[in-house]
Amino acid sequence: MAKEILSRGVTRRAVLGGMAGVAALSIAGRVYAAGGEAPALAQLAKDGKLPPLAERLPKKPMVVTPFEKVGTYGGSLRRGLRGSSDHNGILRMVGNQSLVRWNLDFTAVEPNLAERWEVSDDATQFTFHLIEGVRWSDGHPFTADDVVFAIEDCVKNTELYSSTPAQLAVAGKPVTVEKVDDYTVKFTFAAANALYLENLATPLGQHPTLFPKHYCSQFLPKYNPNIEADAKKAGVTSWTELFRSRCGDIEIPSRWGNVDKPTLDPWVVKEPYAGGATRVVMTRNPYFWQVDTEGNQLPYIDEINFGISQDVESLMLNVISGKIDIQERHISVLANKPTLSKNMEKGDYRLLTLVPSASQQCQIYFNITHKDPAMRKMFADKAFRQALSIGINRQELIDIVYFGQSEPYQAGPRPTHPWYNEKYARQFTEFDADKAGAMLDEAGYKKGGDGFRLRPDGQKVFFSIDVIPTLYPDLVDALELVKAHWAQIGVDMKVNTIERALYYTRGDDNAHDAAVWPGPGGLDPMLDPRDFFAFHPQGSRYAIPWTLWYTSNGARGEEPPESQKKRMKLFDEARSTADLDKRGAIMKQIFDIAAEEFETVGLCLAVGGFGIIRNNLRNVPEKEPDSWSWPNPGPALPQQFTFTS
Repeated sequence: MAKEILSRGVTRRAVLGGMAGVAALSIAGRVYAAGGEAPALAQLAKDGKLPPLAERLPKKPMVVTPFEKVGTYGGSLRRGLRGSSDHNGILRMVGNQSLVRWNLDFTAVEPNLAERWEVSDDATQFTFHLIEGVRWSDGHPFTADDVVFAIEDCVKNTELYSSTPAQLAVAGKPVTVEKVDDYTVKFTFAAANALYLENLATPLGQHPTLFPKHYCSQFLPKYNPNIEADAKKAGVTSWTELFRSRCGDIEIPSRWGNVDKPTLDPWVVKEPYAGGATRVVMTRNPYFWQVDTEGNQLPYIDEINFGISQDVESLMLNVISGKIDIQERHISVLANKPTLSKNMEKGDYRLLTLVPSASQQCQIYFNITHKDPAMRKMFADKAFRQALSIGINRQELIDIVYFGQSEPYQAGPRPTHPWYNEKYARQFTEFDADKAGAMLDEAGYKKGGDGFRLRPDGQKVFFSIDVIPTLYPDLVDALELVKAHWAQIGVDMKVNTIERALYYTRGDDNAHDAAVWPGPGGLDPMLDPRDFFAFHPQGSRYAIPWTLWYTSNGARGEEPPESQKKRMKLFDEARSTADLDKRGAIMKQIFDIAAEEFETVGLCLAVGGFGIIRNNLRNVPEKEPDSWSWPNPGPALPQQFTFTS
């Protein structure tokens, strides 16, 4: 018998303890009398420029219990972005709308645009019942047609996207989505997909539902026979380019650059995220479909103003001078904490505590699939990677860069997680420069006259490691120390600081020697297993061609070795297993294999982060998870944030 889920959602093992949470969302069980609305919207309705509130809301809107109290309307919330490629800084704040969402504790999936759902016993079919009467920001109804269109016409369109996202494909076959009625839609997978609801609550699960059919269909040949002419008129080379510029991308959305695209978010773009912009402004969505416990339409706050800073120093100055209302992104670096703590009274803010879900503060990904055969051979040499790992003085790095607030760590679930793997986490973390040198000698990397080592082909051992300084400045500092450590054992390395867009471009083209990123999967190993095997086309940077092979079911990329294929098969089995104990046993096999293969090098356990909240901004939890899978602060529901003065 299918299992029906209402407001309690689907639970999984708790990953955070003792954290106060926003009360569970619920769907009103009756026709909901419209309460209050923002004064500006009320005036527009009075003037006949907007329908009355009762006609803009669903008959049974989603009810949000405010974190502290029912709020008041008004105010402009100020938040900072970094440079021209910080799209996810906006997504984390306002882009939390999908069929389902995470609760505040990051322990359960709750209703959102779907008021309830049923899951078949074999976890192959998911039937979602949408809230009836939700409208896009332009007033057009949101129905099952939009969901079917988003996935069947857009996400599965091979001219737009080379492969279906992993969240929407099982056993090498993409999901099939069909309309049952105007407000019911059924997802059918080729095999069990027990993790689908959890994945659907993450950003990569949410994006594929963000295509409004009435707007985006005009950019598809299926619906517009003149699309190529329209693309040429718009000054782009193809209809696919036109579609992406108008409707966004399924993984890194560009929807903040188009003021015309309808949205389901609490705020809509007024001043877009475009080249040369100094800010992005978003204003209240008059058709937003949620209300508070007194029936007042959300959001409370009139607009969000994202100021664009070109460096972290400028962002920090804005914070401590009271020009930012809520910020954690880009400033959550331990070196900043003393300054932020010292200036709390001056900036009139309090501190926000972030609980890391990540495993690793800094993971080094050597490109094992490098285009240069000699570099590929070197990076694929496990002894080479092991030697470099024990050639890192992690304790010195932790003391200097992270103020002693971490411990040496490689990868895998955090020590508090029930799937913790001691070998995977701790091997080759003991600093021993002499042993590292001896291992390199034995592997054939002898020192030359200048003290630096040579490869077996006679060329100097030299490579660069890509890092984004504006996003993770601490990783730059960490790498500079690693560079010094490796110089002591005769290995020359360049810390290659680059802009975020170039970082992704180099990775997508498999043009990097090595790269760093915080290693995920500490508390949510099923949601982001990119370090455990070649899972993610942008994340598993030690072997991106292998990830393409996996995500395309062998149609693209490069066939990986057997140890990778075994882990891919095991993970497919794990995510098809509803029983948590059985799933854990499968994942532990993956961790054992990953420990043996030792493909990546970690530095230290992920450190807890922080941020600031202005004292007059309320309904904001002061402790929340820090995770891409839980795209903070979005699941704390910024639509119910409110100003007191």
